[in-house]
Amino acid sequence: MEAEKKGKAPKKSWTKGLQAEFKKIVWPEQQTLVKQTVAVVVITAIIGVLISAVDSVALQALNLLIK
Repeated sequence: MEAEKKGKAPKKSWTKGLQAEFKKIVWPEQQTLVKQTVAVVVITAIIGVLISAVDSVALQALNLLIK
């Protein structure tokens, strides 16, 4: 049991580890963040419209089959 403890690194507190990880983060510049946010919103809207269109076509096709 003693040998196992010697091989392990000493434990840091969870908050100190968290702070160390936050210091490693490279935060984007505001202009980059705005561009990426706009891209995500636009792509999400386009995908939403495409899914809605496919759903409408599928619904119309099912209505034709049922009637």
